[in-house]
Amino acid sequence: MKNTVKKLGVLFMAVSIFSACSKDDSPAIASSSFVLKANDFQGKITDGDVTLDPAVVYKLTGSLTIEDGAKLIIPAGTVIEGTVGTSYIAVAQGGKIFVNGTAQKPVVMTSGAAMKAPGQWGGLVICGKAPINKGVTASAEVSELTYGGTNSDDNSGSISYLRIEYSGYAYNSEKEFNGLSLFGVGKGTTIEYVQVYQGADDGFEFFGGTVDTRYLVSTSNEDDQFDWTEGWNGTNEFWFGKLGLGRGNRGIEADNNSNNHLAQPTSNPQIKNLTLIGLGDQGTESQAIKLRVGTKGIFENVVLSNFVTGIDIQHSEGIGYVASQEIKITNVRFLNVTSKAKGKDTAGATADVNPVFIESATATGAGDGENMPSWAASWTRL
Repeated sequence: MKNTVKKLGVLFMAVSIFSACSKDDSPAIASSSFVLKANDFQGKITDGDVTLDPAVVYKLTGSLTIEDGAKLIIPAGTVIEGTVGTSYIAVAQGGKIFVNGTAQKPVVMTSGAAMKAPGQWGGLVICGKAPINKGVTASAEVSELTYGGTNSDDNSGSISYLRIEYSGYAYNSEKEFNGLSLFGVGKGTTIEYVQVYQGADDGFEFFGGTVDTRYLVSTSNEDDQFDWTEGWNGTNEFWFGKLGLGRGNRGIEADNNSNNHLAQPTSNPQIKNLTLIGLGDQGTESQAIKLRVGTKGIFENVVLSNFVTGIDIQHSEGIGYVASQEIKITNVRFLNVTSKAKGKDTAGATADVNPVFIESATATGAGDGENMPSWAASWTRL
C-alpha cells in the first residue's frame, strides 16, 4: 500500500509538472492528432503543431483549417499545390500559421494543374480577433469562419517570403477567393515579403483588423491588386502592384462600409512607399487608387503609372476627408496618367479633390520607380 501511494505521488507530481508546462507562455506541444498525408493534404488541425517537410510537395485536395490552439509550420522552400478549385488553407481564430520562407527559398502556394491559370484553387484565409465594423464579429465569405472581436493585438502567426499563385477560385458571382484574405487580423501577426501572382480576384484584401504589413507584391491579379474594407487600420510600407494579362482595373480599391459609411472603426491605413502600374486606357475604368464609402487613408512617397485616373474619391464622406486632410497623398509622381485626381459626392456631383495630393518629381514609390524593386528580387515572379 505504501509503495502504491508513493507511485501515485510520483505520478501526481509528473502530471502537475506537465500541466504547468502546458500554459500559454510555455513551449508549444510538438505533436498533433492530425494525420498528415502529402497527397491528400486537407482536414482540420485541431491541436498541437504540424510541421511540413520542404522536401515534399503537398497536394491540397480540399479545405485545410488550422483551428484554435493549433499551429501549422511551413519551412523555407516548401511547395503546396491546390488540386481542385475548392482547395484552400484557412486559419481560424486562435489558430496560427508560420510561413518561414527566405529570399532564396520562398514558400510557394500554387496550382497543381499542368497548364496553370488564375482561379484554379482558393487561396490563403486568416481570421483573427481584431475589431471590424461589420459587427462585433462576422462570418468570412469564403470559409464561413468567425472573425472580428476586440483584441487589436491578436496574433495569428507570422508569414515571411511567401508566393501565392493562380488563386481566386469563384464559387459564384458573389463568392470568390482572393490570394491572401485577412479577416479581422491583429497587429500581433507578421505579414511581410508576400507576393500574390495571377489570381482571379484581388491580390490582397483586408476585412477590418489592425494588421501591419510590409514588402507586398501584387501582380497580374484580375481584379484589384490591393483592397480593403470593414474598418481596417494598419501601418504599411513598400507595396508594389502591377496589372497584367490585359485584365484588372485598379491598383487599390478601398472602402469603409458600404451600408454605413460612418461605421466605426473607420478604415484608415497608412501606406508609405507605394508603386502602382496600370495597363493604360483599356476602354474601361482604369484607376490607380479608388477611395469610397467613407474610407480614410494617408499615403506617402507614391508612384502612379499608366492609368487613366490616378486618384478617384467617391461619396461625400471622402470629399470631406480631403478637406480635413484625413485623406492625404504626399510626394506622388504621376507617369502617363490622364487625369491626376477626380471626385464625386454621394449625390453624383463633381467635386474638386486636387488638394488631396502633393506632387514630387523625385518620388520613388516602392523603391525603384516603375520597375520591380530590388527587395523583390529572387523570390517573386514577374
